[in-house]
Amino acid sequence: MTTIKDAAALATNVAQGTSALPTSSATPDGQTKSADKQALVESINQVFALFRLNYHNQFLAAYPDSEQLGMIMRLWRDALEGFSPETILSAGRFAIESSDYLPTLNKMLGCCHHVLRGDGIPTPRDAFLEACGKASPKHEQAWSHPIVYFAGRDSDWFFLSSNAEKETFPIFKKHYDRWLARLNRGEVIELPARGELPASSATEMSAEERKAALASLREDLSL
Repeated sequence: MTTIKDAAALATNVAQGTSALPTSSATPDGQTKSADKQALVESINQVFALFRLNYHNQFLAAYPDSEQLGMIMRLWRDALEGFSPETILSAGRFAIESSDYLPTLNKMLGCCHHVLRGDGIPTPRDAFLEACGKASPKHEQAWSHPIVYFAGRDSDWFFLSSNAEKETFPIFKKHYDRWLARLNRGEVIELPARGELPASSATEMSAEERKAALASLREDLSL
């Protein structure tokens, strides 16, 4: 079976000249984390090699020197680290098949979400609208995917329903991206059984308590 590393090497050889991000070997104390990072780097290397092959003149005009290309690839690596290597590779192929123009990072992010939607995973925006639009009790509703529910729960349902979108969406997206990253790492994420959910509190938070909780949440998320 061809591995991501084999495919990346093949694509790079075909492209002839695409600079590659350096990969690091796994260390005994962090083999899983190192392997995940290496797989991410190799997927970015392969995508850029394929872009160079398919958008040859555009690619050379956009990235005229290896130093600039290396900086761009590191930017892509940081922006795409929440997606699995398989999703990144599928998104790269979709970008090539759907456009005659070299994809920007924003376009690539859209392609990644397109791939995820094929797996039943909504975009952050669609997930946000779903979470805000569900009736209570939230855990009894049907969800497009469990991570939408958990992102809403972690954002605080009252906070989502009582504040403007410009305040709520960034916090929801941070939680959603965190759950999406866990899903991409292979975790099985399912809604808890009804009996496993904590009982609702009969006492509502006071205005001061809600304000303190919101301030603490923003501090935790560095907002």
